[in-house]
This record gives sequence, structure tokens and C-alpha cells, in this order.
Amino acid sequence: METVAERYGLAKGRMKEITAENCVKEEYCAYFQKTAAFITEMAEVYEYVAGGGLYRASLEELQNMNRRLYEDVLPEHYAVSYANPAYAVSEFGGEMGRILSFLYAEMRSLIAFAFERDMDAITIRMELFLEVYGSFVCEWRENGQVPEAGEIRRIIYWFVTDYTEEEALKKLRDQLCPEKDFALRIIMDSDLEDLRYLYYFGEYITENELETARHLNRMTEDGIRKMADTYTEGYRIGFEVCNKDISRKKTVNIRYSLGFERMIRRAVDNFADMGLQPTIFRAGTSIFQGKGVNKVGYCSTSPNRQYEYDHKDDEALYLDKQYVNRRLEAMRAAYEELKEEASVFGGPAVVEIFGEEPFAPEAKEEAVTLTEKQQKLSAQYRAAAGAIQNEYIKGEERSFTIIAFPIPAIGEQYEEIFDETVKINTLDYKLYQGIQQTIIHTLDRAGYVRIKGMGENRTDLRVSLHKLKDPEMETNFENCVADVNIPVGEVFTSPQLKGTEGILHVSRVFLGELEYRNLQIVFRDGMTADYTCTNFGTEEENRKYIKDNVLFHHDSLPMGEFAIGTNTAAYVAAKKYGIGDKLPILIAEKMGPHFAVGDTCYSHEEDMITYNPDGKAITARENEVSALRHENPEKAYFNCHTDITIPYDELGELTAVGEDGTEYVIIRNGRFVLDGCGELNRPFEEEAGQN
Repeated sequence: METVAERYGLAKGRMKEITAENCVKEEYCAYFQKTAAFITEMAEVYEYVAGGGLYRASLEELQNMNRRLYEDVLPEHYAVSYANPAYAVSEFGGEMGRILSFLYAEMRSLIAFAFERDMDAITIRMELFLEVYGSFVCEWRENGQVPEAGEIRRIIYWFVTDYTEEEALKKLRDQLCPEKDFALRIIMDSDLEDLRYLYYFGEYITENELETARHLNRMTEDGIRKMADTYTEGYRIGFEVCNKDISRKKTVNIRYSLGFERMIRRAVDNFADMGLQPTIFRAGTSIFQGKGVNKVGYCSTSPNRQYEYDHKDDEALYLDKQYVNRRLEAMRAAYEELKEEASVFGGPAVVEIFGEEPFAPEAKEEAVTLTEKQQKLSAQYRAAAGAIQNEYIKGEERSFTIIAFPIPAIGEQYEEIFDETVKINTLDYKLYQGIQQTIIHTLDRAGYVRIKGMGENRTDLRVSLHKLKDPEMETNFENCVADVNIPVGEVFTSPQLKGTEGILHVSRVFLGELEYRNLQIVFRDGMTADYTCTNFGTEEENRKYIKDNVLFHHDSLPMGEFAIGTNTAAYVAAKKYGIGDKLPILIAEKMGPHFAVGDTCYSHEEDMITYNPDGKAITARENEVSALRHENPEKAYFNCHTDITIPYDELGELTAVGEDGTEYVIIRNGRFVLDGCGELNRPFEEEAGQN
């Protein structure tokens, strides 16, 4: 039996031959020659890295190599790249063009595997390419034709099927096992003053990563400590406030964007003091890891977000019921093999970034898209996969934290905005805790909350609240300060679906890095009943955009969360610097009331007992959908949760309405009017004084 090294050598040799061959129909020659040349280059990069070449190269040499690896998908070259499905379809026709664009994009995942020195991952993709090429050669020699698109699709189907089990285990090891330390060793062992280290990851490196690293290198040790401590303490406190035992955990998954290594190095030390080892895995670049616009794992600035958007549904080429079942079986087998590692996994600690220009994707008819049947299969898979994960990594035992910082793309005031963000992330949570308790006390008198927009905002919502059995000891709302969700500033609940009605509208919002213009969702008994936006020229395109990226292919989702953001300091800072359109949802959700579609904020933790600082038990932890978890778990969870915020300047009214009809106005015309909340208006007043 051939070893991987032998297979690799044979495939590499064959690849070099293809770059000079003309053995397929003429219009396909350039495609196979170019792709083979790229794969050959990736083999050379693999050997260069394995031989220590990276560490001997100058910064200029590393930058030239990095540019060369990614130049084909950069916006200025993308129009004539095979990675662009529109171009591939124009060259090869509809179905074949989509398939070959997918294949080319999958070969681009070799960049990551070359830097990680993963010969096995490189070899199996080389062999996939050779099998497809062989089919074209055979058909041309025998019949003077190209193979049927269905034949190439079958090759891809059996490729993903054959390697599903192996890849599922590999992906889970990356998440759970500290010994997979490729990124960790770069972070901990490199001279971070020498920015060559950024090129050791194999990610696309821009001025964002370089200047972020320079900025952190200029910061004092105390400044770095403050950033890292806020991040890691948020993680620790998340366990503490939810009565979860962090001492039973041994690993934490660190997710971040390149350039923050100095902070991450300090955070690794902090986690070690808690008895936690880090796992740090790369955001998905291949079909097995999951790829798309939303990144999970460490990553850098995208070379081209349109490219990533064009390929987000590539699984449509092979997704069927049989594959879904096999994938779930493989996932369960992987968890069973690593069940001990899963039991001591604490959850993710995430550092988000913001500052890039907002991304409004082009919807291309040439891109692969899921059929309606596949959309349902995808939704079913997400629900089933979530259930398997929760079986081994129990929701009631894990936690998380998220914090965000700007990157240089935010503009000339980057350093000033960075410092302002650090201040926002470290606001006095005791002050907010007291004010938010006042708001909660008022909300707990209500049967429902009325929310209306002002100006051109068409929001007109009634959010129904659970009835408290013992108001002296129970509450509907959680008093959220700076723990898992940094920065401070919200009270939230899982609303009652029955009686939750009306229109949610926001003029412009960014969700998962995608822009939505005039997003409008209609709720009936707490479920999404209709939706639209004005991104595209047709209603069909607009509805598809929302269903794909907000509803995640579900026909309908419940309102899983209703919250009131109280961080007016963040809101005023966003206005001051003109960056409201660039903020992540993590900060944006604290800048007005927000509503989540999907699972509740207590997904898989409904039966835990947690308390607010005043000692009251938070009892509104489920809705009529998640209540199905005991008898029908596949219908109880959706494995998605998307927050949509109405900014203060679009908010006309937020009023708690008691069972007897008494009205308690909390916000009117974008300002807090409830007694005891005046401090929240101070940033508005200071802004007005400065103007």
C-alpha cells in the first residue's frame, strides 16, 4: 500500500506534466494547465516551509510570496479568475462552469495546508483534481467530447463522502486538542517586534494586520495587560455568574484576527493561570471545514469578500439526504472518540475586529445555490449537529466571551478610535448594573413592551413577556454587564411568542458582515411571517438574501431574544467618529433595543437556575419552541441567533405596559426618560455641549 509521501510524490510529478499538456478539449486546456500550475506551486511552498525557508526569508520576500499566492482572487483580478463563478460559467457554460469554479476554489485551500505542512490534506486534493482531469482526458480521447457535468459532480460527491469521517475527526481535534499548536507556536515563540512572523500563518496579510501589530507593539505593557485581562476575566466571570465550575475545564478555544498576537500571548498566560490550555484553529478554507463570509477561527483580512460570498453554498453540488446522514454519523463518531477532550472543553474566547468598509454582496445567478430541498436539509443538519455537539459539550457546563477592537481600515483616526474602544470595553460595570436593575424592575411590572420607530423607521412591535409566578423572587430580564458579552450594557429576555406581533424595521444594519438596507421583518405570534429589504432590484432576490443569511434556510424563526441596549457611550462614540456602519453586532446591540431571530439566548441552558445580582432568579429562559426540547428536540433548536438593533436615533418609543394598562415609558425619542436612568443620557449631553 502506498504511503501518503509516495502518493504525494506521484501526484506532484503528474501535476507538472499537466502544465504543458493539451489532452483535453481546447477551451478547457487553459483551466487545467493554470490549476495544475497553482497546485505545483503549492507543493513547492509546502517544501519551502518544511525546509525552514520562511525563517530565512526577508520581509520583502515574504510579502512578495504572500501577494503572489492570493493575487488571483484579489478584486482587481477576480473578473477573469476561475474562482469567479461568473467567469467560469462564461467560459464553460452553466453547470460545468459552476463545478470547475468550485474545484478551483477548493484547490486554493492548499495554501493553508502548505503552511501547516499537512501533506495528507494536499495529497487528497491533488488526487481529486487528477481524477477530474482524467475524466476529461478519457472522454476527449474516446469521443472527442467533454464528460457530462453529472459525471464530474459524482467524482466530487464521492470525494467528500469518502473523506467525511476522517475530516470530521480532524476538524474536531483542531477545536479540542491543545497539541494541534501550529498557530500557538507562532504566537508564543516568535519575536513579535519582527513582523515577518505574520507571514508564517499563510493567511493574506495587509496593512491592517501589519499596522495592528505595530500599534500593539507601541503600547505599554500595562495597556496590553488591560486588554488581555478584560478579555480573559470576561471568560472567567461568565462561568462564575452562571454557577458553572471552570475548574472542571482544561481547554479554551481562542479565536482572533491576525495582528493581535501581543495581546493573545498575554491572554494565553492568563488562561494558563486558570488551568486552561488554548486551542487555536484556522477559519475554514475548504469544503470540510466550512467556509464563507463569516469566519470561525483565526483569520486575517479577506482578500475578497465577494469571492467568499460566491462560494458560501458550494455544498449544493453534493448535498443530499444520504450525505447529511453520513456527515452526522461521522460527527458523532468523532465526538465519541474525543469524548473526554469534549467534556473538559470550556468554550470559545473570541476577539472580533471592525473597521472594514461595509460589504454589500452581488448576488450572482452563476454561483452555486441550494435548492429548496437542500435548504431544508441544511437546516435539519444544523439542528441535528447542534444536538450532537451539546450531548458531548454540554451547554450548561460551557461558556464563552467576545470582545471587539478596530483595525486600521477604520480610517485616519484609527489609534484614537482604538483607545476609545478600550475605554468602552472597560466601562464601570457597577454603574450600569444599578441603572439596568432599575429598568428591569420596571419591565417586570409589564405584560408586554411596545416599541415604535420614529422618522422613517416603520417599527411597530408588541413584545409579550412571561408572567412571573413570584415577582418578589423572579425576574424576566437578565442584568448583563461586562462578562461574556463585552462591552457592558444590556438587559435581555426570552419573550413569550404568543402575543408578540408587529413590524421590525431598520434603515440600515450589518449582520454577519453583510449589509441590509431597509430590513423589515413581520412577526406573528413571535414567528417571522414575512420579510424584505431593498438591497436588490427584485423582491425575489431580497427575500432570498434574507432567507439565506438571516433565517439560514428556515421557513420561519422565532423571536429568540428581546433586549434593551444601554451603552450610550458607545453610540455617541460611533456618531463622533462616523463608524456606526462599521461596528460589529457585539457593540451595536448595546446601542438600542435589539431583537434576535433564532434560538433563545439560553439555548441548551433552559433548565439551569441563574440569578441577577439582586438575587432574583431569571425564569424567562425558554419560549414555546424551545419548550419542545424534551419531546421533540430536533424542532426546538435552529442553531442560529441573529441580533437586529434599532439605533437610538430611529427609536420613537419603548414603553412597558402593565397588566392593568399602566404605561411606563423607558425611552422616548431616543432618550432614556425613566427615573433613575438619567446617567445614560450624559454622553448625549456631553456630545451636544461639544457641538
